[in-house]
Amino acid sequence: MVEQSIFTTITNTSPQVSWNLFDDIAALFHYDFMVHAFEAGTIVAIVAGAIGYFVVLRSSAFAAHALSHIGFAGATGAVVLAVNPIFGLLVFTVGSGVAIGALGNRLRGRDVTIGIVLAWTLGLGVLFISLYTGYATEAYALLFGEILGISTGDVVVTIVAGAITIAALVAIYRPLLFASVDEELAGAKGVPVTALSIGFMAILAVAVTEAVQVVGVLLIFALIVTPAAIAVRFTSRPFVAIATGVVLALAFTWAGLTIAYYSPHPVSFFITSIAFATYVVVRLAEPIGRRVRRKSATAASIQDQQGHTSDA
Repeated sequence: MVEQSIFTTITNTSPQVSWNLFDDIAALFHYDFMVHAFEAGTIVAIVAGAIGYFVVLRSSAFAAHALSHIGFAGATGAVVLAVNPIFGLLVFTVGSGVAIGALGNRLRGRDVTIGIVLAWTLGLGVLFISLYTGYATEAYALLFGEILGISTGDVVVTIVAGAITIAALVAIYRPLLFASVDEELAGAKGVPVTALSIGFMAILAVAVTEAVQVVGVLLIFALIVTPAAIAVRFTSRPFVAIATGVVLALAFTWAGLTIAYYSPHPVSFFITSIAFATYVVVRLAEPIGRRVRRKSATAASIQDQQGHTSDA
């Protein structure tokens, strides 16, 4: 695989941490593939962090996960047809995204159906791979990501797709937020709820296609869902939550790439592990934070009561 051969190259050159920050940064960007990885990873992290907030708010995490798996069937089908797997992935994710979006609020009751379709499309992907006479390295790489194999052309495509995704998300931001918070009220106020749902799922499909290059089909939650799931635990303000999700996605991606440069292990493993560890720490810290706030509130209340008593 592309990423494995690159890891072999890195291992042979034995990069070591010098503990000199400037030297380490210079070494990190010495290879073109690392520069491309950081460029593409940055764009994907920004898009994933931004759209992830709405995925969490709309309880569409499973649908987002399903899109990536359904897209895998498209990628393997494209390999059989001698087409770039990314195009097959995009066609299947956008098509299924539009179909899921058309379900609207009925999506909440269709998890079983989506799960069945998800399993079937994975089987379809396996069939397409078996029909391919060569070795489908590109399709297999999409399962776990191949960010270290991204070329200059891929970076340009990622930047263009990322810009379009962010622009589309900004264009529907206010009505989408309204419909995500209270779909019934938004519909009563004349907001085109179904059209918004379809548009959002189409945007999400493009974001999933971009993110698959970084973390792969099987690990898509790490960039699209986990940063947003952490962010909403710190704030209920939409813009702050989106900004926090973007910062976290960037931190996970950059940290994963940096650690992987000095390790023979896959980038996606480090990105997902850092994201998971952060989420666990946040969840474990919540009860402690609540107890501290309760004690502070109790102490303040006692002081107020003592103050009133002394005044009397």
